[in-house]
Amino acid sequence: MSKPVPNPEAKPESLLSTLLAVLRLGLMLIGIIGLAVHLFNDEGWLDHAMTWIFSSTWTMLAIPGAILVLYLANRWLTTPRRGELSKRGDIPMYAMMAIGLFFVFRLATTGSF
Repeated sequence: MSKPVPNPEAKPESLLSTLLAVLRLGLMLIGIIGLAVHLFNDEGWLDHAMTWIFSSTWTMLAIPGAILVLYLANRWLTTPRRGELSKRGDIPMYAMMAIGLFFVFRLATTGSF
């Protein structure tokens, strides 16, 4: 087994970039926790969604359409264009950071999620 060769041009990350990475991670975690609280609450979004979906036949027929839209969004976000790097995969991260920022604001103003 050979030892990895250190890169002489590699520099450690600065304190600012490390703090920004921790802030991004914290906002995403707060967003995930806030969504989970609202989704799995006793009368949360999941309960309301299931009630709405099973209330009529037309809404049940929308399920395959929703799955198709989610599949196409996944393909669009994860497939790079030829010869270039795409930043489209960062969109969910920024969306979750915005949701986390919303929940931080809501926690600061009302005291709860």
